[in-house]
Amino acid sequence: MTVVVGVDLGTSGLKLAALDPDGAVVAESEAGYPVDRPQPGWAQTDVAVWRAALDDALAALAGRLAGRPVAALGLSGQMHGAVLVDAAGSALAPAVLWPDRRAAGELDRWRRLAEPDRAALANPLAAGMTGPLLAWLAVHEPRLLARAASVLLPKDALRATLLPGADPAVTDRSDASATLLWDVPADGWSAAATAAAGIDPGLLPAVRPGSAVVGTAELLGGSVPVVVGGADTPLALLAAGTRDGVQVNLGSGAQLIRPGVPAAPAADPVVHCYADAEAGWYAMAALQNAGTAWDWVREVLGMDWAAFAGSLATSPAGAGGVVFSPFLTGERGGVAAPDARGGWTGLSADTTRADLARAAVEGVACAVAAALDLLGPVAGELVVLTGGGAREPAVQRVLADVLDRPVQHVQVRSASAAGAAVLAARGVGLEVVPQRGADAVVEPHGPGAAADLRARWSAAVR
Repeated sequence: MTVVVGVDLGTSGLKLAALDPDGAVVAESEAGYPVDRPQPGWAQTDVAVWRAALDDALAALAGRLAGRPVAALGLSGQMHGAVLVDAAGSALAPAVLWPDRRAAGELDRWRRLAEPDRAALANPLAAGMTGPLLAWLAVHEPRLLARAASVLLPKDALRATLLPGADPAVTDRSDASATLLWDVPADGWSAAATAAAGIDPGLLPAVRPGSAVVGTAELLGGSVPVVVGGADTPLALLAAGTRDGVQVNLGSGAQLIRPGVPAAPAADPVVHCYADAEAGWYAMAALQNAGTAWDWVREVLGMDWAAFAGSLATSPAGAGGVVFSPFLTGERGGVAAPDARGGWTGLSADTTRADLARAAVEGVACAVAAALDLLGPVAGELVVLTGGGAREPAVQRVLADVLDRPVQHVQVRSASAAGAAVLAARGVGLEVVPQRGADAVVEPHGPGAAADLRARWSAAVR
């Protein structure tokens, strides 16, 4: 029985998932790698590091496939960033990643765009997006930029290493629309934004459907067709099957996604408007700090996950008046500013470790609620939860009360990798639907059950 394989290239790790024709994940593997931070505010990784991790993960996956042939492979990847490559697709320098802040000063170029041109981008300005990073490279690394034949997004740069001889300068709409170089209403590259970045438009890759086959790779015991792939967030949306309402992906950060929105201009938006993995658009409000804040709290308090989650049963709702701000690394705007910081307030001599842990869960939930407000919530609509951070029933209960909406955790193994596998299957004429499980719907305790908590949190994080 054949399988299709999806590769999810994350910021600090790579995951592979093989799906059979029934959509079951029959094998998985993963490999981690560090993010290089050579200067304060920088974040980069050598493409060779990604390729080495992929080779390790492929070797592990091969042993678990038990000889099953691979029909096709697709890639999912972290969004934004920039990888300069030569005509053969070889990286000329480390990939600059989405958390990188070196281009913050270049955002004024986008602020100076004529309002119709800025509105056509329909996205908040962020330093780690491809356009500002290219603007920084044009000023600080002009010789490097002059050597480049193309700029690629992370998953495209990794794909190029698999396909020597194929045209590397290819991406898809879901990644292209998240560069601050994309005209959202026109659904194409923006000439005005490209000029603002100070780059040759010829550097920009061709845009093809995510399911388009762009070459054949020799791997996993055969010649495997490889498709373009897509960005990680819309591929997780594709795998979960969410078509309306709101989906909250709760992992190291949090992404709140409303699918099916129109591609409308917006001069100074507070939420993102990106192309999905098919032919539509989704709105997204993003938080950098969610599971990463919980990991920090667990380390500080010396708690494993079981003890951390157990605090929700031993500390009362409201955590004895303790409030936690999760913005340990700042935010990208909207919910909090880039210079926002985290920590606890409202401590007393009666505060317990369980109170501190519960406050951390409630603090992230309040940040998610604030982000949902930016998306324009619809009263009573179901919120679909995905990601490891939402697996715990007690966390689902906190989210239902703080969001004041019913929530349901949908279980999709390796969601972004599974979405990439779906695109791979479509590229070779197959239709694979990832298997999904769903927990029971958790209803909020009542209207305004957490109104006081949200008010105290909002006052504390201002």
